[in-house]
Amino acid sequence: MLVGLDVLKRARNSAARRRLAEARFGVLTHAPAVDSEGKNTLEVLRDLDLAPSVVFSPEHGLDGLAQAEEPVGEDDSSALGARLVSLYGASKETLSPRADDLNGLELLLIDLVDVGSRYYTYTWTALLAARAAIAAGVHVLILDRPNPIGADPGRLEGRPQDDELRSFVGLEQLPIRHCMTLAEVVVSVLGQTDVPLGPTGALSIVSCQGWERHRSAWAWGRPFVPPSPNMPTLQTALVYPGGCLLEGTNLSEGRGTTTPFQSVGAPFLDGAELARTLGPIPGAWVRPTRFRPSFDKHAGKVCGGVQLHVHDEARFRPVETYLRLVHAARTLAPADFQFLTRVYEFESAHPAFDLLAGTPQARQLLESGAPVEELVQLVCPVDDDWRVRVESAEELAEEARA
Repeated sequence: MLVGLDVLKRARNSAARRRLAEARFGVLTHAPAVDSEGKNTLEVLRDLDLAPSVVFSPEHGLDGLAQAEEPVGEDDSSALGARLVSLYGASKETLSPRADDLNGLELLLIDLVDVGSRYYTYTWTALLAARAAIAAGVHVLILDRPNPIGADPGRLEGRPQDDELRSFVGLEQLPIRHCMTLAEVVVSVLGQTDVPLGPTGALSIVSCQGWERHRSAWAWGRPFVPPSPNMPTLQTALVYPGGCLLEGTNLSEGRGTTTPFQSVGAPFLDGAELARTLGPIPGAWVRPTRFRPSFDKHAGKVCGGVQLHVHDEARFRPVETYLRLVHAARTLAPADFQFLTRVYEFESAHPAFDLLAGTPQARQLLESGAPVEELVQLVCPVDDDWRVRVESAEELAEEARA
């Protein structure tokens, strides 16, 4: 399996290579975006004698050192030989390139790693950067990468968010588990505004080769490179579309442990009791555990909880599973369980759980003590129209091929 960066590297006489060689270009990327030899995008470009004029970095920074929601400054870029611009600062305004950042560029190259969930901000950084570039008359070239948790439309899960709940964990309406690649999401959104696609248009794509949509990263024949500090393994990515819902609650999602998003708990919970209340989960083992986070929620405190181990990806439904987990935790400890109300991803008008679940009704059902099946039926189903849209996105990506 070859990612877009591999294809660019190997296709010596390709139109994309020639275009980069002739253009003054910028690149939006980060250290986890590597080729089949483990070299990151900037290293590969250097090997090809392609020198960007400016380097943009997403959340977590170019080197992936910053934690979630931590503003990233524009560190010394002398070693890059190019100006470094952070697209994740202390305000919403920093999330998109400024006109001055794009001034003089003819092309913007994008190579970012996604994990197949609406919440993951790299996709939205790519979209905002693409929009800004196109508005400035700069051609966008995306080096695509496969969806690590698979892109079989039959596994779509989690309703698109209400229109008023668009945020940096979902700028456009999208199922929680969207079953697309980063490039497919971008062209799916831009295609609605008739942006011309392809080498002679506003946006083109270097697609993956040898990728099977129904298979996850275990089948790629290459290591899983952590795309962010709390996404260390494929197991983490598999549970993340559900596990990130915990960020809207006072339950620990395992940050500050070696098993983020797989480990769930709090000082006020008993792991064995939580596991019994949750019951069997299709496609995963639920193991009672205790853990002590070294940072983030309940830092330094022993938490009772469970750890999830996915053993059958085809049967496992992450969004449903974690909704059941949140429901079980609140049922067991209604006086201690809380929804968080702090500013979350630059948003203060809506609770984080609403932004993540896509509707305030999910929180309201939990607060009212409604049956868990009612909660699952509200959030999890995705209209069949989205299967068609995933297939259309694949076709649009083919139309945009560089």
